Amino acid sequence: MKLLVIGSGGREHAIAWKLAQSAKVTQVYVAPGNGGTAHEPKVQNLALSDQVALADFAIQEGIRFTVVGPEAPLAAGIVDYFQSRKLAIFGPSREAAQLESSKDFAKQFMTRFGIPTADYQSFTDPDLAHRYVEEQGAPIVIKADGLAAGKGVVVAQSLQDAHQAIDWMLKDQSFGQAGARVVIEACLQGEEASFIAMVDGEHVLALASSQDHKRLGDADTGPNTGGMGAYSPAPVVTPDIHAFVMREVMNKAVKGMAAEGRRYVGFLYAGLMIDPTKTVKVLEFNCRLGDPETQPLMARLRSDLVDLIEAALAGKLDHIEAQWDRRHAVGVVLAAQGYPQAPRVGDPIGGLQNKGAAGCLGQASSLADPASLDRLVFHAGTEERDGALLSSGGRVLCAVGMGDSIKLAQQHAYESMAQIHLDGGQYRKDIAWRARRNHGTSS
Repeated sequence: MKLLVIGSGGREHAIAWKLAQSAKVTQVYVAPGNGGTAHEPKVQNLALSDQVALADFAIQEGIRFTVVGPEAPLAAGIVDYFQSRKLAIFGPSREAAQLESSKDFAKQFMTRFGIPTADYQSFTDPDLAHRYVEEQGAPIVIKADGLAAGKGVVVAQSLQDAHQAIDWMLKDQSFGQAGARVVIEACLQGEEASFIAMVDGEHVLALASSQDHKRLGDADTGPNTGGMGAYSPAPVVTPDIHAFVMREVMNKAVKGMAAEGRRYVGFLYAGLMIDPTKTVKVLEFNCRLGDPETQPLMARLRSDLVDLIEAALAGKLDHIEAQWDRRHAVGVVLAAQGYPQAPRVGDPIGGLQNKGAAGCLGQASSLADPASLDRLVFHAGTEERDGALLSSGGRVLCAVGMGDSIKLAQQHAYESMAQIHLDGGQYRKDIAWRARRNHGTSS
């Protein structure tokens, strides 16, 4: 069968790499893809972005199903359009994708269906927003209502920071229409985790737990980013917390969406805050796989991803289970100089023995038995020009290490990172530090 993946980041490289491992698959097209997907066996980049052209291609090539990677096409209604042309596509409709495309919608939805989340208010008037933060005090969280590539959140530690964030979004229009409304919510304390599941409209199949690292610098300092690294599993998600989230978050969300006529099919991501008393609240919903959580998740997934997606499209997720590698996976993101404010592009990338996912392994093919791999590199902002691999975005690639302990997985990820050369490149040196410090997984 032939498959289509929409997107160009590290998430899409990992998805395409995993789909290509299926014996059922002859070709995976990635639109538009990146410098890494261009070198994966059974994977081909496709220079298309318009949803009409993509649907035409899917019909012409007999694409079995399409997987949507990033949030923007979902918010633009690509699933609705593909379905109108009788094409199988895995992702939520435009109406359902409002869970991510509007934080105000998501907060109202959680309130209606009793999903635990922080207290909040939404504003379009900066004067009212300023008055509200004066009443509430700091720390407090200011969020752009719409899509902002993971950068539209300010955790204001002081009232001055909060007022600046309001002006930045509402007055300076730093995020355009995405910031025309802001959601201001209580600042929750604790440890974050990513809870990602597949949904078929009724049933929920949880994927392995993971934890992202949003801040640019070590020890969670510096500005928020799209994500500087992730690891799986996340020990903070205990069996009891897993059961609570399935019952009180995921199942409530799926049933609530169906009740409101927004039947949800696709990946569903709940960003959680877990406080020291193990109280769980939802920070946000995303309507797709997380990036960079996808990279360690796909490295650990032992089931055929094609089988999982086909079960979801058939409404039969209750008839299938996902199998996982018992090893830990740690993914470290290499970002360009100037990221996230003004990333520099066009710099050569050196040190990769080949340009696919097995770049630091010296293997001829990344279709080798996944259980034998302990180092992978998934590309994001890369492109090939005149035979040279160059940076083309803020987050350039993600080095994933696998190991029987979180320490060994870290070691393998950072050994790979040490081989890679990018002028001005920056990466965190402490990915997975919470797992080692807080949960006794240092060995």
